[in-house]
Amino acid sequence: MTAVYRHSIVVAREAIDALGHANNREFLRWMEEAAVHHSDMRGWSSARYLAGGAAWVAAQHRIDYLRPAFAGDALGVWTWIESIEARTCRRRYLVAREVDGKALALGVTVWAFIDLASHRGVPVAPDVAAAFDVVADDDPRLAVLGAARRLLRRDR
Repeated sequence: MTAVYRHSIVVAREAIDALGHANNREFLRWMEEAAVHHSDMRGWSSARYLAGGAAWVAAQHRIDYLRPAFAGDALGVWTWIESIEARTCRRRYLVAREVDGKALALGVTVWAFIDLASHRGVPVAPDVAAAFDVVADDDPRLAVLGAARRLLRRDR
């Protein structure tokens, strides 16, 4: 199982706004999709979280938009866990165009682990934390990002 997950999408016409490019909210949606698929792949589906009574909710998002995406563009959305703390994790994202590898956006989400009954933060369950590898900025597994990897260092 990969620590750096790649999610593929093709920009749909419905994603295009009045300015002729993908609307900013689409990037957030793509990042969330990638995070959910990565969690599924690591054995933590939405159904499993629900059955356990605790799940991740977004506490903070930051997206740096670097270039536009257009209808029909094939994109890769890479995501990985940068850190896991007592009640949160920090997940990073890179959105890049497949044809030329150009980075379109960088993102980070702080996810809070909550009890679904009380909606209050709880410690990340040990089996949840164990399912995800932490990938630091200098981790060789980020080599799959190619030239876009240098942007991560500037993104501090």
